[in-house]
Amino acid sequence: MELEESAAGNPGMTFSGCSGMLLIYGPSAKPSEPPPGLALLAGTLRRHGVRCSIWDANIDAVTTEIHRDRGSQNDTWTLRGRRHRESHLALLRNWSGYSNLDRYRRAVLDLNRLLEINSRTGSLFAGLANLSGNELLPVRSDHLLAASENPERIPFHDLLGKRLVERVERLKPSIVGFSLCFMSQALCTFAMIGMVRRRFPWIRIVLGGGLVTSWKRGPGWRNPFEGLVDDLVDGPGESFLLELLDCHPGTIPPVVADYGDMPWDRYLSPGRILPYAASSGCYWNRCAFCPERAEGNPYHPIGTERALHELRHHVEQVQPTLIHLLDNAISPSLLAALCRNPLQVPWYGFVRVTKELGEPDYCRALKRSGCVMLKLGIESGSQRVLDNEGKGIEVETAERALRCLKQAGISTYIYLLFGTVSETEADARKTLDFAVRSSPFIDHLNLALFNLPLSSGLSGELRTHHHYEGDLSLYAGFRHPRGWDRAVVRRFMDREFKRHPAITEILKQEPPIFTSNHAPLFSSGMKLFTRRG
Repeated sequence: MELEESAAGNPGMTFSGCSGMLLIYGPSAKPSEPPPGLALLAGTLRRHGVRCSIWDANIDAVTTEIHRDRGSQNDTWTLRGRRHRESHLALLRNWSGYSNLDRYRRAVLDLNRLLEINSRTGSLFAGLANLSGNELLPVRSDHLLAASENPERIPFHDLLGKRLVERVERLKPSIVGFSLCFMSQALCTFAMIGMVRRRFPWIRIVLGGGLVTSWKRGPGWRNPFEGLVDDLVDGPGESFLLELLDCHPGTIPPVVADYGDMPWDRYLSPGRILPYAASSGCYWNRCAFCPERAEGNPYHPIGTERALHELRHHVEQVQPTLIHLLDNAISPSLLAALCRNPLQVPWYGFVRVTKELGEPDYCRALKRSGCVMLKLGIESGSQRVLDNEGKGIEVETAERALRCLKQAGISTYIYLLFGTVSETEADARKTLDFAVRSSPFIDHLNLALFNLPLSSGLSGELRTHHHYEGDLSLYAGFRHPRGWDRAVVRRFMDREFKRHPAITEILKQEPPIFTSNHAPLFSSGMKLFTRRG
């Protein structure tokens, strides 16, 4: 669905009623599924008669750039990638590609290599999940402004510029909205903002998304983008955009996301992966280390019945291969409802460790509902740390849950966090012991080093310093009160934790680059669904 070409692209253009919008999701982010935030915005705008179009510039740029041959690199790795690029892309879009991890790994790493080589601009280059280089940094507002003023310094600039101009001239929107969710998208997004501002100065530019929300909720926020960006949106953008478009929404009725614009056949996944959130914020919201709590993000569930209704709608309309539930923690009520009303489509998502997960019958019911993988933030194997950090779980319950999930045939993706304020080296060793004991029941591990949110209440109690040199950094470095500082923690993780044979075997199973986004595709439960289909 695209905008009608009913108004001339000039400073005096007007629309009757609500004006048209172009919504853009920029590089670089994992290109495995469509951006859910823009689909929800599109559903809302269209429900109110607003003409809008979505452009997933991320998947557009990634898949186009992979096919280019740039640079003079003729090393064995690059040549192999060029020779096999079509078969690699086909493999990632076919279930056969997920039957052999070594073959999958080669395809992903070869394609990532090609993207890095082809996208290189100066010292900056893009991969399948990130944008790297030190010439311009996304944590510095002056560097983002430099990207807007000189987009030729940014990867994908020629491709993005050409296609951006084509879309604006064809669709003639009065507003262009950008969704900025990750730091890895910031430089490309600001390069495109600069292109719009120079070529179409009469167009209103709106910038929103999770990263913008985090910036605006940080301590001492001052807008450095005045004159470039017309509106910076904090939190959900539906009400703001409708009011901006003079649609006077009042109370917004329930709206189902609209995925009609999504280029489903281009994503690097075998079939359609549908991202869906039944809530924003976290229903627990007590963990001391959590950015959600630090930023004051409230918990807003849409309600179990509405979530089931929308999921059934998407299953019918999109016919997904897999549903990715995006909630920070899927509520117990929604989990129970899914058990009572299976969607007949496999799904995965993040849950809290609860006593129910330690009950075999409950885990088997989850399995029957379509659950193929659960992500669990266990964080530590030390009960003292869990209690001090407000995690609200018990180590014994976590161990019992891992066993029951394994027995039920549900894969697990476990998150462990090191270097929190209350952790000591002895606590970290307890986490190692826990992970080794539980290793037969763990399929994947995410090992993270704690970053202190700038807006955390702990900042006033610690000796802090700049973690990244930039006014847009979201985190602060700190002197650990027990001497368990970042460098020491990293050394423990790299030299001891990751080198334990039991941990090494788990880490070998990690899908490179796509990590948790592709991990459920390797699960035994997913294979059962594909055979059944």
